[in-house]
Amino acid sequence: MSVGMFKGGDFRCPAADALKARGYQPVQAGRRRQERLEQFAFGPFMAACDALSRPTGEPTEEPRSAKPLHDGLRQWTAHAVASYTAAFPEDPDLLLSDVKTPWRYSHLVTGASSSGADEYHLTVWGRCLQSRDGTVRELRLPVNRLGRQRPPESFVAAAALVLAEGAPGPPPERVRIVEFALLDGRVRPLFDGTREESLAHYRAHGRAALTALLDGQEYRPGASCTDCPYASACPVLRRAPGLLGVDEPGRTRRWWSVTNGRNYRACPARDHMRRLHLPAADDVEHAAAVDRGRALHAYLAERHGGGPPRPCTVKVPEQWVPEGFELPEPERALGAKLLRGHAAVCPMRLVRDTTDVRNEPRVVRHDTAADVVVVARPDLLYRDGGAWVWRETKTAARDRSFDRPLLEQYPQLALAVLLLARGDLAGTSDRARIEFEVLRPGGADLEIIDPFVLEVRAAAEQVVRGLVDRWLRDEDYAPRPGPACTRCETARWCSSGPAFQAAR
Repeated sequence: MSVGMFKGGDFRCPAADALKARGYQPVQAGRRRQERLEQFAFGPFMAACDALSRPTGEPTEEPRSAKPLHDGLRQWTAHAVASYTAAFPEDPDLLLSDVKTPWRYSHLVTGASSSGADEYHLTVWGRCLQSRDGTVRELRLPVNRLGRQRPPESFVAAAALVLAEGAPGPPPERVRIVEFALLDGRVRPLFDGTREESLAHYRAHGRAALTALLDGQEYRPGASCTDCPYASACPVLRRAPGLLGVDEPGRTRRWWSVTNGRNYRACPARDHMRRLHLPAADDVEHAAAVDRGRALHAYLAERHGGGPPRPCTVKVPEQWVPEGFELPEPERALGAKLLRGHAAVCPMRLVRDTTDVRNEPRVVRHDTAADVVVVARPDLLYRDGGAWVWRETKTAARDRSFDRPLLEQYPQLALAVLLLARGDLAGTSDRARIEFEVLRPGGADLEIIDPFVLEVRAAAEQVVRGLVDRWLRDEDYAPRPGPACTRCETARWCSSGPAFQAAR
């Protein structure tokens, strides 16, 4: 096991982690081809730090990755290394230095184990350092930026156990674990204690989590299915051959969402950098209007999913903004006005009980013909009679009409058409439909889309295929400089975007 398994979250599948921990190996017909470019954003950073930590006098060489780096990843890695060296200058008093071999905790089972294991191995990943005399061990965990919440205490406890008891080397007297943000160099302590305190911390927070990890049976399909060795035998990952309408598979299995499709259409480099989770510009990612839309969606999700179904009313609380969002007063006032308009088209009027509601569910399908894992997040799925209705909700600060056909302007509607038309959501088809709700200052509009109309389905197929076709075969993700660079959230890491803006 790795301590990363203790983090959980939407990007981890508990069942897959349990299978990996128990050492199960899937039967595979052959070796799959890999992406041409480096896909692990932290890999080049770690390689560069390894090169910097070599003792003076040892031959140095340019840090290498097993694969070529996208220009955006190269720019980000240079920034990350500069942030790290500024955050952790050499300490002449403590003289912490990188260890050549990361620590590994091993435990041989002497009696019967409830998991059936004979031996446990637990590893950590990050920058592993220790003092010259070996009495202090420190684990530095790189993250892009520090989030509001700390990692789970079970994760910290498992890491503390590895540092306190792991080999090689004699046990330390003191253990420290910190997170550091590669974006701005900020550091957050997670644990600092003696070896005995580390073991006590694991007993309190890690032991039960280890048992839960090994017994995990929840399958959580999503983007992680792309490189999951058990995907072909997964009982939950549903197959949808031909969903995307492409003729042949790409180089290797990939995952795709409409959001990525729009990013790629604007600029292939932007899509690639977003997939690598490179930090986005706050003034774009968290613009006031964008955060207002997110806050409104969070409010509706709580109203629609919190307890027995209750239709929304025009009585919107003065403090309607959910916790975690900060909106300027004009956006708060506009949001309240939009929510009052929603009351007229609230879908909870048609819902009988909570089993008929799915708030922002993750709909995942494996198009085996294209070998693409498709991930969709409807704003709401609700059941009208025996049929599922796909509801998308958008907000607009002004009253204006659509300047392009709906399916083209909002491709998530096109994907919804294809899924419903295929019967992928089960249920009856007599009332199955897509509802597109637009909240405007002057009131709410509700467009109904019938996925079983042949012309509608043909238009949806054309929209989705247009987003997927070139992306599926692209291996370089070259930038496409243009006017969109001025509002690109990843322009900081792209050498072409700033050059284009300067030329203008």
